[in-house]
Amino acid sequence: MLERFFQWVERTGNRLPHPLWLFIYIIVGVLFISLLAGLFKLSAINPKNGEEVVAVNILSADGLRYFVMNMVSNFSHFAPLGLVVVMIMGVSIAENTGFLESLIKTAIQKVPSGLVIPVIIIAGACGNVGSDAGIVVVPPIAALIFKRMGKHPLAGLVLGYAAATAGFTANLLPAGTDVLLSAISTEALQSVNPGGAVPVTANYYFMIVSTFMLAIVGTYVVKKYTLKEVGPMPQDDTNIGTDQVSSKEKKALKWACIAGLIYVLVLLMTIIPENGILRHPDPNLFTRSPFFRGLIPILFFWFAIMGYVYGKISGSISKSADLANAMTKGVVSIAPFIVLTFAIAEFIELFQYSRLDQIIAIYGAILLSHMHLPTTILLTLFILMSLFVNLFIGSGSAKWAMFAPVFIPMFYHIGISADQAQLAYRIGDSITNGVSPCYTMFPLIIGWVMQYKKDAGIGTVFSLLLPYTLFFGVAWIIMYIFWSLLGLPIGL
Repeated sequence: MLERFFQWVERTGNRLPHPLWLFIYIIVGVLFISLLAGLFKLSAINPKNGEEVVAVNILSADGLRYFVMNMVSNFSHFAPLGLVVVMIMGVSIAENTGFLESLIKTAIQKVPSGLVIPVIIIAGACGNVGSDAGIVVVPPIAALIFKRMGKHPLAGLVLGYAAATAGFTANLLPAGTDVLLSAISTEALQSVNPGGAVPVTANYYFMIVSTFMLAIVGTYVVKKYTLKEVGPMPQDDTNIGTDQVSSKEKKALKWACIAGLIYVLVLLMTIIPENGILRHPDPNLFTRSPFFRGLIPILFFWFAIMGYVYGKISGSISKSADLANAMTKGVVSIAPFIVLTFAIAEFIELFQYSRLDQIIAIYGAILLSHMHLPTTILLTLFILMSLFVNLFIGSGSAKWAMFAPVFIPMFYHIGISADQAQLAYRIGDSITNGVSPCYTMFPLIIGWVMQYKKDAGIGTVFSLLLPYTLFFGVAWIIMYIFWSLLGLPIGL
């Protein structure tokens, strides 16, 4: 039944227009909804500061002036655009010189086949240590690994993306997300408990177990659904060469890894010493240091250095133009992403300008706050509300900044800690990240899928990601309910 449902999703979704036109139609819808909301003066009270949030009519004179004056900057300043382009150029050097392929060949020969898929999922989940960097890096590498295993690379791509986007509530290390959310939670908690605080490690135990839960569930989904849906290896990808690494490739791989290790050691000297230039002055804000906030350029040079050293020794880089050509191939490969980003960036900015995103979130919070239910059921409903609102507002911190001042004080008065409220929110926020059209990285997966499946539409993308959303969601909610009923600690 599920397989037929996913096939129906793909067929129905692919009847929709090209994603570019789809988002243009959505923009038109937002324009007219904002017109009605503005005429009826739709508003809500922001619980964070007590100010009234009034819907803005984008079709007004001010709205039209805003659009004309900011259309270009909305696109050029769209954060994921630069992040993705820079990261892809670095990864492309490592890929097109042959470094990643040789590395993957060697790794596959040494890692037990049954652990390859779980390791990919864990890597994706833990990739949020570098914020969105994991979403850019893990999926294309997962695609290469699947290709080396003789499986359709599209299955690996989707798996890596699903793991990375769902991994914002799963990690083996505290990440920048934990710092940001705990700061918002602490501020909200102090309104009812002066001096109270939510530590960065408040949800740490649950996150560790969630990482391995995702590995188990994701492995089941990719074997049961994804590999069946994408089919066998495409004809043009069946010739993937020998699994053996030549002596010249081994030598190049060795020196590339040594160069990468030297680079890492140099970086450590910038964050380990107390006066390190990339270290945050406050030790408690280590994950918000310039090192982590600048992880994209750091990773760019890491991939570029190893790829260049490998290419020079192996012979894949023989002239100066080869390096530029490798970077160009990477940018060309994400051309569909760049085109889609234009429409999606305009949609997100206009949606935020209309204030409709805040009004939807505030009224959803008010609705749930008036329900008088047992703790576990109430927090489960909070998870469901969070995953629904996540479909409309991509930024996790922006939603929590609106939710925390409402829910943390409310839950506090009925004996529910701020740590528990934050965890419930994070679970819901993570479940639908992969399928949220407002998530800033969503155009990236659409462009990637189109590389491997030329006739793919938005229905194809949703049908491939939906099994992960459903199974991760069900598993997470069940895990959370049992965790709560057993009274286990959720963190430090």
